Parts: sequence; C-alpha cells; structure tokens
Amino acid sequence: MKSGIFKNKLILFIFLILLIGVFSCKEAQKNEVDKLFAEWDKPDSPGCALGFIKDGKFIYKRGYGMANLEYSIPITSKTIFRIGSTSKQFTAMCILFLEEQGKLSVDDDIRKHLPEMPEYEKPITIRHLIHHTSGIRDYLTLMDIAGARGDDFYADSEVVDLLARQKELNFTPGEEHLYSNSGYFLLSEIVKKVTGKSMRVFAEENIFKPLGMKNTHFHDDHTMVVKNRASGYSPRKKDGFRINMTTLGMIGDGGVFTSVDDLYFWDQNFYNNKLGKGDQDLINRLLTVGILNNGEKLDYGFGIAVTEYRGLKMVSHGGAFVGFRAEMIRFPEQKFSVIVLANLGTINPSRLARKVADIYLVDYFKEEKKAPSEKPKFVKLSEAELKEKTGAFYDKSQDRFLKVTLKEDKLFIDVFYFKFQIKPVSQTRFMAVEAPIDQEIEFEKQDKGKPMLLHMHREEGKPSTYEAVRFVTPTPAQLAEYEGDYFSEELRVAYKINLDTGKLFLRHENSHKSYPKEPLEPTFKDRFILPDFQLKFFRNKQKEITSFTVNAGRVKNIRFEKK
Repeated sequence: MKSGIFKNKLILFIFLILLIGVFSCKEAQKNEVDKLFAEWDKPDSPGCALGFIKDGKFIYKRGYGMANLEYSIPITSKTIFRIGSTSKQFTAMCILFLEEQGKLSVDDDIRKHLPEMPEYEKPITIRHLIHHTSGIRDYLTLMDIAGARGDDFYADSEVVDLLARQKELNFTPGEEHLYSNSGYFLLSEIVKKVTGKSMRVFAEENIFKPLGMKNTHFHDDHTMVVKNRASGYSPRKKDGFRINMTTLGMIGDGGVFTSVDDLYFWDQNFYNNKLGKGDQDLINRLLTVGILNNGEKLDYGFGIAVTEYRGLKMVSHGGAFVGFRAEMIRFPEQKFSVIVLANLGTINPSRLARKVADIYLVDYFKEEKKAPSEKPKFVKLSEAELKEKTGAFYDKSQDRFLKVTLKEDKLFIDVFYFKFQIKPVSQTRFMAVEAPIDQEIEFEKQDKGKPMLLHMHREEGKPSTYEAVRFVTPTPAQLAEYEGDYFSEELRVAYKINLDTGKLFLRHENSHKSYPKEPLEPTFKDRFILPDFQLKFFRNKQKEITSFTVNAGRVKNIRFEKK
C-alpha cells in the first residue's frame, strides 16, 4: 500500500517538474521576445503591437511603447494601426471574390473595366496588376517627380488621369516584375466600376464583417475619426519625434486600418476559409504566384509573398507609410504566425517578426540562420584603409549609382532614397548601421588595372554588385549647355535647369515646390544624379540638348522635352 502511495507521489512530482520546466521554457521565450522590443518599451517612445499565434491560439500578445505621445496612451493588441502595403492581400481577395461571382476574370484586359487607360502595344491584364508585372509606373513616384510634396492633397480621379496620360510603360507587360502601387490602386478602381461600391464598402461586406474584424476598414477618408487609432511618428534629427500624417485617401495599394486582435481572424481564415463560397480554393488562388512571359516563377502571389525562411515555407507581406510599418508572416505547415504593427517609421517589423520566429520555431528550421549576428564584432580600420573604399560605384544591370563617402572616420553609403553608415567587421566586410534593412557590404579588390567591386547583400532580395567608376567633371561652359526650360506631357509639369555658382539645379515651375535643393551631380557624359532620381540627356544631330528622361526606381524613362 505504502509503495503504491509512494509511486503515485513520485509520478505527481515528476509531472510537476515537467510542468515547471515547460512553464519556465515558455517564460524564457517570452522574456527573449520582450528583449527584442525593449528599446521602444518606454513611456516616451512610439513602438509596436505584437502578437504570435500557434495552432489557432495566441501564444503571446502585448504592446511596447506609446500609441499617442501627446496623451501618453500605451499600445495594446487592440490599438489600430495603418498597415500600408500589407493591405494588398485584402485588395487581391476582393478581386478573387468578383471572379468567383463571375463578374470579371483576372485575365481580362484592364481596359474592359477602365477604358480611360491607354491602349499599349501589348494588353495589360488584371493578373499583371496583381503580380506587379504590368509595367505601369508607380503613381506615388510619378507625383514625387511632378513636384508633389508629402502633405499635398490629390484625389483618386487625379491619379487615374495621371496614369491615363502615361504614353509608355516601364517594360512590356509580363516581361519583368517591378513593384508598383499603381497596379493595386487600379484594382480598387476596378472593384468600384464592377460593383458600383467603393472597395471600402465591398471589403467590409465580404471580408471584414463575415470574419468578425470589427475594427478593420479601408481608410478612404482622412478626416474620419477612428477610435483607438495610433499616431504615426518618425525621429527628429536631434532628439524626440515628429508626427507623420497624410491627406491622401487612395486605397487598394494600402489604406487598411486594423489591429493585432483583428488580424488573428484573417490569419485563421487561411486554414479554414469562411469567405466567398467557403471552399479552400479561394485561399489556394490567393497563394498562387505569378509567372513571367519567359516561364520564370515569381515569389509573389495575390498581394502576398510566398517564399521560404530557413527552409520553411513562409507567407508574408510588409507595409510602410507615413510613420507606420507592418509585417505579418505565416508558417502554414507549422501553423505559426507573427504580427508586428509599428507606429515609428524607423522600426523594421519584418526583421523583428523573423527574430520572433527564430525563438519559437528553433526546433523546426531546416537551415541555419543566414542573417548577420545580432551584435557583430566591429574592428577599427585606419583612415587610409577606409579612404581607399570611397568613391562612386555603378551597377550596370540595374543602371544604378551609389557613393561611398568618408566623414569623421566613418563610412557612409549614399544610394537612391537613403543614406546610411557602414561599419567594418573585417578588412573588406562592413555591416549597415541604422539602415532600413539589414545589409552586408563587401569590397573586393580585383587584379591590377581593374576597378574595385562592391557587393551588397540584403536581408531580402537578390545581391547586387557595383563597380567603381570615375564621374566626369564638365566645365562651366559644358554645364551651360543643359540650361533651359523642359516640359513633360505625361506629368503636365515644367522644370527649369539653371546654372548657379558653377552647379546645375533643377527648379520646379512653381517656385514654392522647388525640388530638390541639391545640385545635379554629373556621373557619365550627359548623365546626372539627384538623391531620388537620375537624369539622362539627349542631343540632336547638331549635338544640341533636346530632352532628358528621368529614372526613379519604380518609374522609368519619363521624358521632358526642351522648349
């Protein structure tokens, strides 16, 4: 009898030890996660809402930092955030609903629904818009080139008119994949044309309400009051934060306001679809990736990326706009998802979401972590060793320049849209510091007489190689040849190029919109760069300047004719 009691007590003791071990493990993992967000977990900083889900249940959800600094309102899982391009999957789902209902086909020529769009040499289909293979120029970049300031207002109809004026595409439809917000904005216009309802109303009726996402909507009215909404912020140069906001009401490419709690319902619907006809085919279609004309498969489906991370299938999409950043990643085979919503533009939620996965899926990963160590060991290089790495570099495949500069014993990379510091971890390897994404830079000396190479490895996307080049140095007389007034029919905007103190400047016709402040920097013959775009000038048979084109990442070859 006593031996039976002892045996039962022993079993109970072992069970308690195991239970304590599991509990301690879970607590240790949560503590590890909290450390990832510690720098924003304070009452004077914007921050993040976090939630991660395993087997249909939240394992952990909480807020770090403030939703509103003026009223000291903390972030929680119920806080409403703008999620930027993470919205695109909801837009794509609306299109799939309409196809399921027989009201359109994703292989329709977009002119069937948007007859105002130009008739190009090859038709653009709805499918092209969905997979970013249409070649249509990005409207936000077009507006930027046209001189629109960040706080300018323009309406949906103006964006449609702008896109309808584009005589050229970035490339032939289906030939390439180039991310363009115009495609998803036009999808929202197609929803409006086909249903007679705004996509805000259509998505509410067909997605958000059926799933119980009571605090989610497409935000097409910037004056609308939204309960529990976070404010978006970016850091000031010295200290503190500034409020970011927009008066724009475009939706489709972005515009969804939601919370961690609401996104749980969207996440779970991927495993057991309740929308449309209610079968799983709708979800499978959402995850179907695009295919280029040459048969190459993309990793981009219907508003969502289908990739791998450390050997596991991952479904994800990030977003960023006016001080907000978002990421939602899902490992479908492990039924594990991470949601990170941020209200500070310098936070990288994609990186944070993957680091959370690193902690919780450590026993599932098939590959070692390829990302650089969290705290790399930096080394000190002499001024001469740093200086030999400075100069201009050119990537011929992308037709893109970057500069490496030295200031106060620190190396900086100046590339399209941003500038960031790089610190050495060896004689030739450098890590990006406070950059929007993790980047590793490697300098390679070639044989004598050959230029130095710069290899850029990003946390996402393909690596790129730049070759050291020498920029031309035109004389003041040669620079004067570029002076004059230029006009773009596609943008309906004029720019003046004038020579001032030995440098060329690009001036908007509206003096209040003079942009940019920096002078044009010569690169190769008849080519100049600015912080956000590059100009290429053209000459006639008499060698006189007649026009220039602008390339700006998601916009190629916008032409300005000399008057």
